[in-house]
Amino acid sequence: MRRRTPRPTRTRKLTSTVLAAAAALGLGIALAAPVPQPARAEPAAAAATDYCRGQCSDILPPGATGNATLADILANRVLGTHPEHSTDQLGPYGDLASGYPTLTDDKLNSFFNDSSFGVPADQVASVTKPRDDVTITRDKKTGVPHIQGTTREGTEYGAGYAAAQDRLWLMDLFRHVGRGELTPFAGGAPANQGLEQDFFRQAPYTEEDYQAQIDYILATGGERGKQALADAQAYVDGINAYAKKAKDGRYFPGEYVLTGHIDAITNAGEIQPFKLTDLIALASVVGALFGNGGGGEVEGALSLLAAQQKYGLAEGTKVWESFRERNDPEAVLTVRNGSFPYAGKPADPKGTALPDTGSVTPEQLVYDREGGAATKARTKVKAPKSSLEPLRGIYDDGVLPRDLFSRKKGMSNALVVSGKYTESGHPVAVFGPQTGYFAPQLLMLQEIQGPGISARGASFAGVGMYVQLGRGQDYAWSATTSAQDITDTYAVELCSPDGSAPSKDSTYYRFRGDCVPMDKLERRNAWKPTLADSTAAGSYRMQVYRTKYGLVTHRATVGGKPVAYTMLRSTYRHEADSIIGFQMLNDPGYVTDAKSFQSAAQHINYTFNWFYADSRQTGYYNSGLNPVRAADVDSSLPVKAETAYEWRDFDPEDNTAAATPPAEHPQSIDQDYYISWNNKLAKDYSAAGFGNGSVHRGNLLDDRVRALVRKGGVTRSALTRAMAEAAVTDLRGEDVLPELLKVVRSKPIDDPQLATAVAQLDAWRSAGSQRHETSAGSHTYGHADAVRIMDAWWPLLVEAEFKSGLGDGLYDALRTNLTVDESPSAGHGPTGSHAGSSFQYGWWSYVDKDLRTVLGEDVKGPLARPYCGGGELGACRDALLTSLKTAVGKTAAQVYPGDDNCSAGDQWCADAIIQRTVGGLTHDKISWQNRPTFQQVVEFPAYR
Repeated sequence: MRRRTPRPTRTRKLTSTVLAAAAALGLGIALAAPVPQPARAEPAAAAATDYCRGQCSDILPPGATGNATLADILANRVLGTHPEHSTDQLGPYGDLASGYPTLTDDKLNSFFNDSSFGVPADQVASVTKPRDDVTITRDKKTGVPHIQGTTREGTEYGAGYAAAQDRLWLMDLFRHVGRGELTPFAGGAPANQGLEQDFFRQAPYTEEDYQAQIDYILATGGERGKQALADAQAYVDGINAYAKKAKDGRYFPGEYVLTGHIDAITNAGEIQPFKLTDLIALASVVGALFGNGGGGEVEGALSLLAAQQKYGLAEGTKVWESFRERNDPEAVLTVRNGSFPYAGKPADPKGTALPDTGSVTPEQLVYDREGGAATKARTKVKAPKSSLEPLRGIYDDGVLPRDLFSRKKGMSNALVVSGKYTESGHPVAVFGPQTGYFAPQLLMLQEIQGPGISARGASFAGVGMYVQLGRGQDYAWSATTSAQDITDTYAVELCSPDGSAPSKDSTYYRFRGDCVPMDKLERRNAWKPTLADSTAAGSYRMQVYRTKYGLVTHRATVGGKPVAYTMLRSTYRHEADSIIGFQMLNDPGYVTDAKSFQSAAQHINYTFNWFYADSRQTGYYNSGLNPVRAADVDSSLPVKAETAYEWRDFDPEDNTAAATPPAEHPQSIDQDYYISWNNKLAKDYSAAGFGNGSVHRGNLLDDRVRALVRKGGVTRSALTRAMAEAAVTDLRGEDVLPELLKVVRSKPIDDPQLATAVAQLDAWRSAGSQRHETSAGSHTYGHADAVRIMDAWWPLLVEAEFKSGLGDGLYDALRTNLTVDESPSAGHGPTGSHAGSSFQYGWWSYVDKDLRTVLGEDVKGPLARPYCGGGELGACRDALLTSLKTAVGKTAAQVYPGDDNCSAGDQWCADAIIQRTVGGLTHDKISWQNRPTFQQVVEFPAYR
């Protein structure tokens, strides 16, 4: 594979630079960049009243500019230059990893942007007026669009126009992902094939389905629903206006040329106009990535069966439940008072439909592979110009990560402190979504001011009618993924229309007594090789069967009878219903305090934790379309598809059912502090997945914020330092290594090599268990040997501790439910390797609880039985030391084997964050940080 080594960043300040580069590289000036409109002497419009008074900040790397012309892309790859504002937020963002220890309030904006409303007259870089009732003003420092409209329609038109200016290629890419049509648009690279297959499996729709979702909002959303769709249509109109202008002016994103959509010489080709149904497709992508929860019941059933096979029915169930950790009493909580029962384990479960052993087979998705879909062949196409050769094959490895939708997601963090404990007496918040690192970024920064809208912040590109995470005039809000269980698995009884015995492959099923046919949803995709993606021409067909109980995912037998396991998600066919909640959050007439904020969040059906701060109050609310399940149904396992076990008031026509009332969702106002890092929400609110127990990355935040609150006088910089320190801390080292050391030091260590390793690990722990450079830019970690040993040791010690006791079958089944490790250098997260987000999913709690049990310490909610050394301390110590001996013997090159971006053995690089190239531009690596991609630091001193 081609090793991608980004050149040192050089930002193109003047259009003449890239014009000259275009000429030198053999491109016409028309393929360069548009001449920017000159700035006016004054701002385009007066800013809305801003009650933050310079105390609100934000950051979103790598930069506001996400479009790049063909000349921009070529200059980036050949000369190392960047379009202005495409990379200027990456440096400050990255610098916080080394700069946080000495951070003070007056230095915050060395690492963040001032997110005040409006643009001062002397900071106006350009003003665009796409129509008479709206202006788009961009500031000199960051190029963020500040949209000011005099009419509602004009405001939204401007928002769409600005979105296309900054993210046209990205929006186009993701609408094709949402429609299951990535390969025809971006190329047939295996990663593209895999990604579109994973997504189509989760959210397959027909065009009629998309339109039906629009009609549903119109029919049920009242006046706000009608306004939301009018806003969306104006937004789409603005996108299309810019796309046409850019195409005609030949300053459109260069990726359209590289992927064969527009001819570099004649300008022939098309940027397909956007339509309202495209926004539904885009919303489905956002929901699948960040707003879903639950599922995996078949895999849970398989590990339960493995436990029962090993230990017997009763003991096996007890063992499985202890690993499931639905309501672990030691789990860190976001809401620490009250109880919010949801999706718990019934005392006497009914309707559970476990498969017969060995009968489960995944549903086939892909058929009729031809050409490049069946082989790894590549075809070299002629470049439109020889000067474009450096861009050949830039998407051969795919335009997006192969497993973007197949990996578990749990991202974003929040730290919010009540004014009772701050220096100023006003609440302080540091929060944001952890959405991975892309170039251009999935989110875009914007300020929108118009009738009924007043906000600045981040929105997902393509659905940015409103700011989704940001600040209003005197309040700010953000979200983290909560992922509570809104997805169930049903065992649908198969049948034959002629009454004969059905097979597992039958496409007919029982629904309320009738034998009815499944709907077949298909997508036939074909592609040709391009300059960007040399995958040979090919095609295939994707096929998903849909029942009234959801999408077929597996086939099996239950009690000898053939069934189809189906996935039913409450938000399926309701991908855009949340638009009304986001509209409310942007409306200064609606959100006036924490209570009205909670009311707005109640209209969002994505599974999110929402946090709020103004000058007086803090607040929290958990959103999500939580279905009301039938009594005594265990939602962690497959359920019989019978009327008695359906969701209450279930109507399959548009997939609606009774939802739990807002009062039953975790919520709070003015708790002393809130933290969230995708941890357990509240007491009795069951975790949807495995492993939410005594050790969670949320502890890294909770320990630090609790200490700040206890001391009092919290400031913005102090809370930011707490976040930043947690962001460079290894969870295993801080919260599990102490128990490991207790066990291995329970007797003197005679082996000199092991004694040295243990001393190194202990010294690292004492220094804070950080993965942190010795100095800014050194690219060498302090305690580098200890970090390497821990990375090598963790998977080995987990196996040594659990495998022999669980047995191969159960151990492997539980690893399917929950991965063992998520160190920064592992290939996981929303952008694969180099993704920043770490230590969300792993066996930290299992190791912690088991070792404390072996040590004779108090454990609340222990595992059902001890595993390390069979519960005997000496045997446990021997097992851990043997695995440590193996880990110590591994070289850096073995622990960090290298990839397209890093040499083998380069520890810093293995952890480093890389902006995943979705467009044509590459960016420099930055040091690892486990923190939000878009982040706000806010403290409002006043209110309306």
